[in-house]
Amino acid sequence: MSSPPPDRSPGPPPAVVPARAGPFRRRFGLLADADFRSLYVASIASHAGGQVATLGIPLVAVLMLQASELEVGLLSMAAQLALLVLGLPAGAWVDRASRRRVMILSNLGQAAVVALIPLAWWADALAIWQLYLVALLRGVTGLFFNVAYQSYLPHLVGRDNLLEGNTKLEGARSVAQVAGPGLAGQLVQAATAVGALIGSLVMVVVSVLVLGRIRDREPARRGARDTRLRHEIGEGLRFVLGHRLLRPIAACSGTFNLFWAAYLAMFVVFLARGLDLSGGAIGVVMMVGGAGGIVGLFVNRRIVGRLGQGPTLWVTPVLVGLFALLVPLTRPGPTVWIAALGQLLAIASMIVYNVTQVTFRQGLTPDRLLGRMSATMRFLVWGTMPFGALLGGVLGQWLGPRTALLVSAVGVSFSAVPVLLSPLRRMRELPVLPAEDDTAEEDTADRSGVGEPSTR
Repeated sequence: MSSPPPDRSPGPPPAVVPARAGPFRRRFGLLADADFRSLYVASIASHAGGQVATLGIPLVAVLMLQASELEVGLLSMAAQLALLVLGLPAGAWVDRASRRRVMILSNLGQAAVVALIPLAWWADALAIWQLYLVALLRGVTGLFFNVAYQSYLPHLVGRDNLLEGNTKLEGARSVAQVAGPGLAGQLVQAATAVGALIGSLVMVVVSVLVLGRIRDREPARRGARDTRLRHEIGEGLRFVLGHRLLRPIAACSGTFNLFWAAYLAMFVVFLARGLDLSGGAIGVVMMVGGAGGIVGLFVNRRIVGRLGQGPTLWVTPVLVGLFALLVPLTRPGPTVWIAALGQLLAIASMIVYNVTQVTFRQGLTPDRLLGRMSATMRFLVWGTMPFGALLGGVLGQWLGPRTALLVSAVGVSFSAVPVLLSPLRRMRELPVLPAEDDTAEEDTADRSGVGEPSTR
């Protein structure tokens, strides 16, 4: 007799892998559950399609439209503008809707948007302003997908399994980060950067089909439509900004993303013009860097166990900046692999940071606030990225891509300062919201029902 599926009631769920479970369940954990497995596969397809487009669109600008450094920076900025305009209301809207349905509609929207570039190219009408428009609309669809994606996980697996769920989903994203750029590079070599975007479209459609196979349906959230949108947005802001542990995480992540966006805006430009790499070689470098996500997942538990959860949140941003410095220090020639190694180690450190802080945020937040918490955090920490992308473009145009990368990497390391100045720097174990308080009316840290964490 097969073991029952995981309990998805609001209360504390039983362990997904009970003692009486068969070998398959014991070995594969959450992946033994068909619904989580569908989310896992869909996330690989969606993130891989996104990675192909993320590389393909700048390459269309650099290789086919001969865009300047500033134009590439503006293109990267356009991709992030949705966070400033829709970042806060997106969470309230997601909390009112079926999060699974939001993910499906977001992916369909992304596929339709990406299709505009090949159509314009075939019509011999492609211009840089069209890339700006596509990047902006992709940012909108990506915002809603990611808010719904992170808010859906606690419902699907239960709070007791969040660490395993986040680790496996980060693994899926890491697989996409490895496969996506490599595939994009090869598609660019074989069929131009526009051809690569067709591959992106196909992968996103696959994600939609797999998400449609999830059988679990979320319970209706009663009363969600009875309050004003402004009140719901304010509730999410008060929860995040009023919490003494979420505030420094938001400040650290926001500063990190400001400089990381500047770094990424010039990364492809530096590889193409500073190191004179072809589209295929750029794809390989990014594929090696993406493998850092898998490395990060393997070392995550060991690093957190050695340092503690709180110290991990300031050590890892410092490491990301230091490893990222290896890229602009690379010169054309065989030493290009130093850049790939630097990117691998930087992304590995970033994954450790992300798994730690996202799991903490989800475990600390009541279910009814998950979408708003996620959207508020994204607004605060990703809302800096448009300015970072513009900063990268300006620095690249003024000082050159290499110097822009150097300045950005140093800035990333300094993003750890807010955590260093907070109680998090010594907390080996971070607090988790008790399951019975999941539906309570918490607005601030003082009323969150969270006890003092261990500082052992």
